[in-house]
Amino acid sequence: MISAAPPSAPTSVALVSCSPATAPGTATAPGCLFIRGRRGDVVRLLQRRADEAGGLVTTNRVANLLRRRESPQRPTFLELFFDLVFVFALTRIVHELVLDYTRGHVAERLTTSLAENGETLLLFLAVWWIWTQTAWITSRFDPFQPPIQFVVLATMYGSLLLAVAISGALAETGLLFASTYVAIQVGRTLFFVVIVRGHHLRRVNMLALIWFGASAVPWLTGAFAPEVTRNTLWTLALAIDYLGARFGWPVPGLGRSQVSPWAVAGEHLAERYWQLVIVALGETILTSGSSLLRGPIVAERTVALTLSFLTTVLLWRIYFYRAGQILGEAIAASADPGRLGRLAEFSHLLMVAGILATSAGSELVLIDPSGEAKPAWVGAILGGPALYLAGRSVFEYVAFARVSRPRPVGIIVLAAMAPVMVGLPPLVVAAAAVTVLLGVAGSDTTRAHGRPLEEASPPR
Repeated sequence: MISAAPPSAPTSVALVSCSPATAPGTATAPGCLFIRGRRGDVVRLLQRRADEAGGLVTTNRVANLLRRRESPQRPTFLELFFDLVFVFALTRIVHELVLDYTRGHVAERLTTSLAENGETLLLFLAVWWIWTQTAWITSRFDPFQPPIQFVVLATMYGSLLLAVAISGALAETGLLFASTYVAIQVGRTLFFVVIVRGHHLRRVNMLALIWFGASAVPWLTGAFAPEVTRNTLWTLALAIDYLGARFGWPVPGLGRSQVSPWAVAGEHLAERYWQLVIVALGETILTSGSSLLRGPIVAERTVALTLSFLTTVLLWRIYFYRAGQILGEAIAASADPGRLGRLAEFSHLLMVAGILATSAGSELVLIDPSGEAKPAWVGAILGGPALYLAGRSVFEYVAFARVSRPRPVGIIVLAAMAPVMVGLPPLVVAAAAVTVLLGVAGSDTTRAHGRPLEEASPPR
């Protein structure tokens, strides 16, 4: 209970704040604190005390929007529904990768294909950041509340437009892509600035809004610029967005955000990330099945589909055994959940990128299973699994503070095979990748046989 002096004293105020436990100060009764002084000083004192307790004085309206710590941390059906649009978005990213690899002058030289992939990577990082920011929102706010549902569904529609614009984002639909991205980031951040008045999260969103406003300039300017300038400006825009979040959106004179979303809702975010892995794996099945239907269903192409399916199964097996099941426990047990959470995000970024490259490689095999594998094709078919294993190694470190030997060995074997595989039938290259992944998965099974399930032991 807080009571104030009569309004006849405009420049000073006396407050009696009562709580179940006695606070330091001059107590007027057990559990009560008497505060007297100038009005501004008292307000600042109360705000500082509220900050130390986790936030400013919060109205019931704002409190109802927040996800309570004691409530279930499982993702909701709304979040799963939201992920559907990202199946389409990731499919468009893979389509762009396949186009990169099938252009004649690109496919013959690995360095050229990597430059083309860099442009597609810009688009993927933008899509990834939209998904990540939405996961942060639903980890902090209650998805059952109508205002939060509105934000998620509006973001979902914007993400659909973003995905539609991917195919021509580097040419005729660049303005649609950039303006949609900016509208999502600026629009929803501004929305939260308005609806969380009286809560410390308003300040966090105000800081983020300044950074998103700054990145909007190169995003929109780049949409009108020629290719090289556009790529440079969009790279700058993404750097502003990623670095801003990494350092808590610091603004001179206003400070920065100190609380990581992983420290608040690590269990929820852990489950959201493994759901995204499932979405990415589902995309590989969708792409390979659709690719088979675009040509004759003959023995060689059916074998290529089988190898693609086996690759997807092995990627799933390697992810979930065992670190994929206990990420939430590892975050909860960490002395620094914010730092460990950022490392987990990075590991999933690598793994999802590896899955998409693998999916593109599978489609290349289905296009010409018995031809000659060009250097860029070998890079996709073998490089995708290698990138995935690199991300999975980081992920294992997050969960167990170590990296088991089969993962780096698998990466080395895939890299060593690449020069030898150029010119061989793509089916042979795909079979080699499956063999390496099978060795990694088999090693995991052998090591764990007869032993109790390993508990999370994150790095200190």
